[in-house]
Amino acid sequence: MRKKTTKRSKNEIESSIRGFILRQLIAHVTAENHIGKMIRSGELRKKLVEPKWRCPKAFLMEEISMEDFTMELLSKKEEGRRDHIILQLHGGGYIGAMRNAYRTFAGLYCEVSQGMPVLTIDYRVAPENPYPAALEDAVAAFDWLLTSGWREEQIILAGDSAGGGLALALCLYLKDRGRPLPAGIIAMSPWTDMTASGPSYEDNYEKDPLFGNSRDSLIYNRDYVGDNDPKNPYISPLFGEYEGFPPMLLQVGSIEMLLSDSVLVAEKAKEAGVQVKLTVYEGMFHIFQMALKLIPESREAWMEIGRFLEEIALC
Repeated sequence: MRKKTTKRSKNEIESSIRGFILRQLIAHVTAENHIGKMIRSGELRKKLVEPKWRCPKAFLMEEISMEDFTMELLSKKEEGRRDHIILQLHGGGYIGAMRNAYRTFAGLYCEVSQGMPVLTIDYRVAPENPYPAALEDAVAAFDWLLTSGWREEQIILAGDSAGGGLALALCLYLKDRGRPLPAGIIAMSPWTDMTASGPSYEDNYEKDPLFGNSRDSLIYNRDYVGDNDPKNPYISPLFGEYEGFPPMLLQVGSIEMLLSDSVLVAEKAKEAGVQVKLTVYEGMFHIFQMALKLIPESREAWMEIGRFLEEIALC
């Protein structure tokens, strides 16, 4: 397990203060008040009305309608690459639809991969559409790529939080049916344990600025689980079997309650012989990568993703 404890320059130390300030700001905004409760529970995200996203001039965005959901294919106008494609599964606790932040993520994935196209799916969410709706849509998107001319070994799964768990669940689903697996998996703070049984749920309870100090937060929401067993590996991938999985990159913050969701999956996958890289970013919170290039930890995380994608492309 790699931790960010390497010696940093004066400029990097000064920049990391911004990470500390951002963490404190998140804790302040999510404090015990009406807005804070809505943020932690995901209600604010569900009700949020965003302006129409404007595709940057360097990219092309194609909207694709499926039977039960929609998808967006982002690609570079020039100098794009066709050796691999990224299938992005967004976060949101299985109760929040896709937001503009994930369109920005798609652009960053394309940038750090030197031009790989990114397919982002707006899968169905709970409570209107509990399990297995999200998994069904992820499978449908994967199959759409195959019928569109891509091969399994050209597809890289990427997701954050619930989307990271969904990426692992999709790979488990394919493996259990004897189907060829994708080339790799990138999971940012994946939500892999809906039983909330890992040690970090208690160890980081008072540290986590987003979900901590409350039992009413999104990570205890069971709308997606419904009447199903939360230990079902397609719901909680922690309880799946990882033999034969492709290379994986897991990124997680050291102070988030979902830390053990990544650590335990990494340990289990390594024991199964899977090539796994787990990076624990010291002092970081859930999906700190949304800070984009504003703090050094997020910049490093995206650079690490770029290196991982290049390693996959060279295989």
